[in-house]
Amino acid sequence: MNETETPDVDLTAPTALPHPLYERLLAADARLFERAARWNWPGAERVLPRLSRSANHGVLWAAVAAGVAATRTPRARRAALRGMASLAVASATVNTLGKRSVRRARPLLDPVPRGRRLRRQPVTTSFPSGHAASAAAFAVGVALESPAWGAAVAPLAFSVAASRVYTGVHFPSDVLAGAALGAGAA
Repeated sequence: MNETETPDVDLTAPTALPHPLYERLLAADARLFERAARWNWPGAERVLPRLSRSANHGVLWAAVAAGVAATRTPRARRAALRGMASLAVASATVNTLGKRSVRRARPLLDPVPRGRRLRRQPVTTSFPSGHAASAAAFAVGVALESPAWGAAVAPLAFSVAASRVYTGVHFPSDVLAGAALGAGAA
């Protein structure tokens, strides 16, 4: 090799050895995903994939916000507005900074029964879950303005977040991190 040539560098090779604790956490996360894939919840195969799809692009939360605001009380209108604003902040943060900085691959669908899988699989990276972030942001934003509406929305937000693991598109830690980021955004 002469002075003007540069050696070939493998940019895909890890630059440092992963920390053993990190490796154990990833292994535990994979085991939890496998357990969720084997879990049989009667009726959920019809409901959770549809619920997960309905939350795409915030459509579900916009509909819920419209319903809350339609009650025409100032508190409900503020709750709906804050929920949507919180969702916008969480979604922008997770989908631009979060997913681009971590770049975790999605789980393999092999252990997930076909009836639970989404028809169209997401193409973005897995960590953190944008759906969980949006759900938590909306629910917490609503709850900060109206605890009663927040309590009404919370089970729906939890179900959307859980649906992402149940349908096989996220690891549990993706959902937990997304929910934490969403709650923080609110």
